[in-house]
Amino acid sequence: MVLTGQHPDLDLAAFGMTGFPVAELDCAGQPDPYAHVAQVARRIGPAIDDTRLVVVHGDTSSALGGALGAAMTGRAVAHVEAGLRSHDRRNPWPEEDFRIAIDRAADLLFAPTLLNEANLRREGARGTIVVTGNTGIDALLEQVPRLSGPARKRVRHILVTCHRRETWGEGLQAIAGCLRRIAGLGDVTVTIVLHPNPTVATEMRRLLGCCANVELRSPCAHFDMLQRMRSSDLILSDSGGVQEEAPAFGIPLLVLRDKTERPEGILNGNAILAGRDPDTIVATVDRLLSDPRALAAMSKPALPYGDGNAAVRIGDAIAHWLTSANETAGSTCRLDHFEIKSRAGRAL
Repeated sequence: MVLTGQHPDLDLAAFGMTGFPVAELDCAGQPDPYAHVAQVARRIGPAIDDTRLVVVHGDTSSALGGALGAAMTGRAVAHVEAGLRSHDRRNPWPEEDFRIAIDRAADLLFAPTLLNEANLRREGARGTIVVTGNTGIDALLEQVPRLSGPARKRVRHILVTCHRRETWGEGLQAIAGCLRRIAGLGDVTVTIVLHPNPTVATEMRRLLGCCANVELRSPCAHFDMLQRMRSSDLILSDSGGVQEEAPAFGIPLLVLRDKTERPEGILNGNAILAGRDPDTIVATVDRLLSDPRALAAMSKPALPYGDGNAAVRIGDAIAHWLTSANETAGSTCRLDHFEIKSRAGRAL
């Protein structure tokens, strides 16, 4: 396991990952994501010297750096969470470009959904595509038995996360103004879970630190975040992971972005692409809180991003690839979509 240093406070024990050999590159996050990509790509060589396959996840600069470093040294690349597309290079930036570049370099492409697979097919991906579901749903379902049930609340609870690079500066100021207005709607508490990125956290504390009915919370562990989500009446977020997790709990979600690479939750009716215009966001929140039927229609638990078995499928595909001398590029192993549908609606 290679730790690039992009998130130095990552708690490996919380994810049961302390039993693996670890190489640390000490490539701390940088203001220029492309510089971080180059740094990881240069330094990863010795850490993967004895490997045949390098597995990278998502759309981060660490993932692209790892994929490029592996390709440059002749190692095969597997991409977990392949094929997600917003079809707009500026939203999200630079993640859209990063994910496309990783997919072009990958020998194995683990697409969470059939829409993701279709994106890869349309682009002519050279690697083998395996439709798996998303490992984030695996992690969520593992935690569900430990979570406490939603508590009775006197006021409605709105949970907020915001960290995307395209919202920095004027975007954060606009969202902060929007949250102040929402906090004044009456019988509402707004809880903002701050992101580890100091640029975002410092600005949000400055803009909202003294606002009535607004709570600012430090970054929290995965389990604690899931508990907060489950106890919310409504979630506002620009996070990719939250877009997958909120539908599983049946918590209505407003996506604070103009475009998303995860449209399945919107198509399923669990989420609304609210954009970043404060008037639109406030009006949508007010409408949902004032209309129980509209809120209830978005509150049906669903699993459009996987059924909890993504890791098993990924492991099986890697094992097959490692033992097969004649793997055929461009083939597809489809997820049994009936499994996902049969789990949809289960009370989490």
